[in-house]
Amino acid sequence: MDIESRSYQNIVKKESWRTVLTLAYQSLGVVYGDLSTSPLYVYKSTFAEDIHHTESNDEIFGVLSFIFWTITLVPLFKYVFIVLRADDNGEGGTFALYSLLCRHARVNSLPSCQLADQQLIEYNGSSSEMTAQSGFAARLKCTLEKHRVLQKVLLVLALIGTCMVIGDGVLTPAISVFSAVSGVELSTAKEHHKYIEVPAACIILIGLFALQHYGTHRVGFLFAPVILLWLMCISAIGVYNIIHWNPHVYQALSPYYMYKFLKKTQSRGWMSLGGILLCITGSEAMFADLGHFSQLSIQIAFTSLVYPSLILAYMGQAAYLSQHHAIASEYNIGFYVSVPEKLRWPVLVIAILAAVVGSQAIITGTFSIIKQCSALGCFPKVKIVHTSSKIHGQIYIPEINWILMILCLAVTIGFRDTRRLGNASGLAVITVMLVTTCLMSLVIVLCWHKNIFFAIAFVVFFGTIESLYFSASLIKFLEGAWVPIALSLCFLAAMCTWHYGTLKRYEFDVQNKVSVNWLLSLGQTLGIKRVRGIGLIHTELVSGVPAIFSHFVTNLPAFHQVLVFLCVKSVPVPHVRPEERFLVGRVGPKQFRMYRCIVRYGYRDVHKDDIEFEGDLVCSIAEFVRSEAETAVVETNGEGERMSVVGTCSTYMQGIEDLDGSDVDEMDKPGPSEILSPKLKKKKSKVKKKVRFVVPETPKIEKETREELMELTEAREGGVAYIMGNAYMRAKHGSGLVKRLAINVGYEFLRRNTRGPRTALTSPYASTLEVGMIYHV
Repeated sequence: MDIESRSYQNIVKKESWRTVLTLAYQSLGVVYGDLSTSPLYVYKSTFAEDIHHTESNDEIFGVLSFIFWTITLVPLFKYVFIVLRADDNGEGGTFALYSLLCRHARVNSLPSCQLADQQLIEYNGSSSEMTAQSGFAARLKCTLEKHRVLQKVLLVLALIGTCMVIGDGVLTPAISVFSAVSGVELSTAKEHHKYIEVPAACIILIGLFALQHYGTHRVGFLFAPVILLWLMCISAIGVYNIIHWNPHVYQALSPYYMYKFLKKTQSRGWMSLGGILLCITGSEAMFADLGHFSQLSIQIAFTSLVYPSLILAYMGQAAYLSQHHAIASEYNIGFYVSVPEKLRWPVLVIAILAAVVGSQAIITGTFSIIKQCSALGCFPKVKIVHTSSKIHGQIYIPEINWILMILCLAVTIGFRDTRRLGNASGLAVITVMLVTTCLMSLVIVLCWHKNIFFAIAFVVFFGTIESLYFSASLIKFLEGAWVPIALSLCFLAAMCTWHYGTLKRYEFDVQNKVSVNWLLSLGQTLGIKRVRGIGLIHTELVSGVPAIFSHFVTNLPAFHQVLVFLCVKSVPVPHVRPEERFLVGRVGPKQFRMYRCIVRYGYRDVHKDDIEFEGDLVCSIAEFVRSEAETAVVETNGEGERMSVVGTCSTYMQGIEDLDGSDVDEMDKPGPSEILSPKLKKKKSKVKKKVRFVVPETPKIEKETREELMELTEAREGGVAYIMGNAYMRAKHGSGLVKRLAINVGYEFLRRNTRGPRTALTSPYASTLEVGMIYHV
C-alpha cells in the first residue's frame, strides 16, 4: 500500500488510546523540539541590554511571571484548546486556515476552479459546509466574495504568515544551535569564546543541512527520545534549583509581579518583552504539524509533559538567579549558569542534540509550507523529493535547503550573539501568531458559524497580547529585527510576482484557446497523420483546446493515434481521495480518440512518478470508456463535454490482470503497457507484481467499445509522449511600469531560474516535447 492510500486510512480510522499515546510520544521529536529548547536563550536575551538583574529580584520575578502567563495563555489556551480545532480535514497551518476560508467563502485564488471540485468528499467533509449562514456571517461572506481587493488582502495576509515561517526556518536553527554551543563559555577563557562558539555552530549547521537529502526517517526514531531526555533533564534541574535555592519562587507566578516589573522598569521593561517572547517560539508548530499526528495526541503531549517541564525549567532558573546577583559581571545570564557544574558537559551534549532536533523540525516544516504554496500557485515550481516511502510528509527541496543554509550561516556569522538573533527570531514568531489570530477570527464566523462577539473577543484578547509583544520586537528593528522583515519582503515579492504572472498566463490561455468545433472541423485525422502512441497535451485549461496544440499541429505533420488533453491542478483541500482523483471526458465523437483528463491533487498530496502516473491515467481512461454509459455525469463544461469521476487503479479491479510471482518469472520483460504496482503486492512477498490493463473477455462489452479499448492498449504499448507549452511572457505595449517590471523582469527571472512545467508531471526527458510560444499579457 502506498503513501496515498495509507494517508486516507489514517484519517478515517478510529484511534485507540494506545495509538493516541504513541502519537503523543512521537510528537515530542517533531512538534516540540523548538519550543522545548527555548530555555536555552530566553533569560539571556531578556537581560541582554534593556533590564538588569538587581538585588531586589523584582526583574527576575517579573520576567518569570510574564513567561508563565505567556506560555499559559498563548500555547495552552489559544493553540491547544482553540486553534487546533480549526483543522482542514486533519491538516493545520496558515494555509489550512486560508483553505478553509476559500471553501466557505468564494475567495479562492486558483483560476481553474470547477463546480465538480465542490463535490469532493474532503471539500465538505470537515465542517458544516451546508449549514445556512445568516446575519453577520452571511453579510461578511457576501462582502468578501464581492470585493476582489479584500480577497487579495486575505491572500497577502496568508502569504505574509508563510514568509515569516520561512524566515523562522532561517533564524531558529541559528539561535538554537548557537545557544546550545554557548555552554562552552563556562569552561573556556573569555577571549577564546569567539574562536569556539561561532565555528562550532557553523559546523553543526552545515552538517544539519548537508544531511537533509537523506531524510529523517532513518534517524527519526531518535528524535522523540532526545526531546524526552531533554525535557526530563531541564525539569529535574529546575526542581533541584527550586528546592536548593529558593522554594518560594512559586510566588512569582502571581500577575502582581508583572505589574511590579513594568512599574519599576517602565519603557525598558516593555522593550525587554522581545526577549520574553522567545519562550513561545515553536508554538505554531503544534498547529502546523497537526497533519502528522492528531489533535488529541498533541494536546496530551503538551499538557502532560511539555508545559509542566518548561514551567519547572524557568522557575528553576529564576530560583537560582534570585540567589546569585554577581554572575552578570562574569557571564551573561543564561541557561548553563543554573546547571550544577558536574552536569554541565552532559547537559551541553543533550542540549546540542535537542537543538538539532528542533532545527530539523522547523526545516521540514519550511519544506512543507513551500510545497503547499507551490501547489496553490503562489510559489515557483521546485523539485520535491520524497525521502520516505512510508512516512507521509517527509520531503526535501534541494534549492530551498541550500538557500536556508546560506542565510542561516550568514546571520550566525553576522550577529554572533544571542541578543540580536533573538530579536530577529522573536519578530518572525509573533508575526505568524498575529496572522493566525486574524485568520482564526474569520474561521470562527464563516466556518464555525459562531456569534460575531466570539470572534471579536478572540481577536481583542489574544490580539492585544500579541500586539504588545509585536511592538516590543519591532522597536528592535535596527538590532536584528530587520532580518525577518527583509527576508519576508524578498519572499513575498517573489510569491506575489509568481502568482500574478500565473494568473495572467491563465487569462491569456483562456482568451486564446481554440474551440472544439475548430478541432472537429479538421476531421477524424485532424488533417494530419495519426501515428501509434498516446500524446498528452499538458494544459492549465479545464475546457477548450489550448493554443499550443493549434501551434503544434500547424508546424508538424503527424500526431498520435490517441490524444489526451491533460490538466494537472490543485484544489483547496489537503487531500483528494484516490477514487476522486480523475475527471475524464471525451472530446468530439468516439472515432476521434480524443479525451480530456483533469487530475486533481490536494495541497499536501504526493504526486506520483511518471510510470505509475501513466498507468493510472491509462486505466482511468479505460475505465471511463468501459463504464461510460453508467458513470454519473458530474459536470458539463462550457464546451459541452461530459466529465465523469474515475478513480485510480487501486479503486477498481475490473480489467486489471494480477500476475503473481510465478508468472513473473515465466514472462518476458514488461512492456510499456505494464505497470509495476506496489499497491497489490503481498506483505510477505519480495517480488513486485506486474499489473496491466487487459480487455476482459465478456460478451457484455459492445464491439465498438472493445475496439476502442484495444486501440487504447495498442497506443499505450506504442509509448507516451508529453507535449508541454513553454511560454515566454511579455507585457503588452502601453502597459504600466509596475506591470512591465513584474512580467518582463520578475516573472521571467523566476521562470528561467526555477523548474519548468515538467516538474508537475515528473515526465521523462526523452518523452517530453516543449512547444515555445510568446504570451503578450
